[in-house]
Amino acid sequence: MSRHDAIAHAARHYDGGGFRAVLQDAVARPTESQTTGQLPALHAYLSDFLMPAIAPLGFTGRILDNPDGEHGPFLIAERHEGDDLPTVLIYGHGDTVRGYPEQWRAGLDPWAIVVEGDRWYGRGTADNKGQHIINLGALEAVMAARGGRLGFNTKLLIEMGEESGSPGLRDLCRAEARALAADVLIASDGPRVSAERPTLFLGSRGGYTFELIVNLREGSHHSGNWGGLLRNPGTVLANAIATLVDGRGKILLDALRPPAIPEGVRAALADIAVGTDPTAPRIDEEWGEPGLTPAERVFGWNTLEVLAFKTGDPDGPLNAVPPHAKATLQLRFVVGTDWEGLIPAVRAHLDAKGFPMVEVRAARSEVFRATRLPVEDPWVGWALASIETSTGKRPALLPNLGGSLPNDAFSEILGLPTLWVPHSYPACLQHGPDEHLLGPMSREALMLMAGLFWDLGETGPGILAERDAKRET
Repeated sequence: MSRHDAIAHAARHYDGGGFRAVLQDAVARPTESQTTGQLPALHAYLSDFLMPAIAPLGFTGRILDNPDGEHGPFLIAERHEGDDLPTVLIYGHGDTVRGYPEQWRAGLDPWAIVVEGDRWYGRGTADNKGQHIINLGALEAVMAARGGRLGFNTKLLIEMGEESGSPGLRDLCRAEARALAADVLIASDGPRVSAERPTLFLGSRGGYTFELIVNLREGSHHSGNWGGLLRNPGTVLANAIATLVDGRGKILLDALRPPAIPEGVRAALADIAVGTDPTAPRIDEEWGEPGLTPAERVFGWNTLEVLAFKTGDPDGPLNAVPPHAKATLQLRFVVGTDWEGLIPAVRAHLDAKGFPMVEVRAARSEVFRATRLPVEDPWVGWALASIETSTGKRPALLPNLGGSLPNDAFSEILGLPTLWVPHSYPACLQHGPDEHLLGPMSREALMLMAGLFWDLGETGPGILAERDAKRET
């Protein structure tokens, strides 16, 4: 049996309806980690769906409660073939955002797969049930082609709280570092750069959310009698924000800006076009950091976004000066940004600009850290070559995803090189109504992952030897 046989088996898994049947079973299980009272459903996804699904692949696993005692559990499973073989850690998450069935288009149901043309609708199809089910199907294809073997060791980590910020994941990785020890992480989440182009990314931008609050007085006061005499908190807050980011999206505070884009990152991004899918929003060419390409702005730079702004009653405005104003801002940042100094830096900046009345505070306890495997790492060239061989397409290389993932748990805590091969696309509507994946792209994903896992059994030992030789020198 051969690499070709593994890829052909993966294609038959799609063509014969096997992949759709497994995905339908997964989607039919609501796993909304952002809704209270969901722990039994989150646990059942692991115990009643995933554990039986991976048992025929030779995995032995255990379900662990969240270290924080509050959020969704984790599954750790292992298939061991030999001490002298490479070990891959595969990650995914089985939880989803809320279903919001009332918001979906007529004829669609978040808990059932509905196929319309190339689109397979359902909550979790793209994020992330469809993606980790593709990877499990690819493992099965390689085993079928190798007579029941993979040619490498496999560890599987599935969490049930990613959509709530991955609470407990980092503590779990510290506590279970030995059980999760591996040579490389291969995982799938997020979108490709476009539906047609296979993509590899090596980390993610970080995410830090903070609030600016202005509390000036108790109660509203008539704008005719007091306008011009009382400081307006909405006006104060808008002007305070304008000292951090200008009217074209350029970050003005140096402490929130990243270091220069490394040449290797810039070279990789020169090959990337963003916003090319027909349903993608039109890019505002004059928005963001001047002098950067669209790809550099979203993958190589920091952005400061105003996520929410409220003063008074927007749905029923009064003729009155409001007493309060609040804005939620988010910094998406790349490697090299001093995110830990963000709050003190913003505080000092606003004081210097004459806004001591604006309170600055972190909005969430959990921060997604920025990570990025060097593009020169030997695993990168290996993965790109494998994907191109399987698809006949030159894959896109993103040094990091524009969004945020808990990749630091793997790259920093477990110390792994991290390879992410996404199986959705930018217009998949993840997190919103009408979430979907694309059928033809899923078929291609099954095939390219089968090729990648086949190659891990063939050439993975060579990558380990190359890395060891570089460390010695």
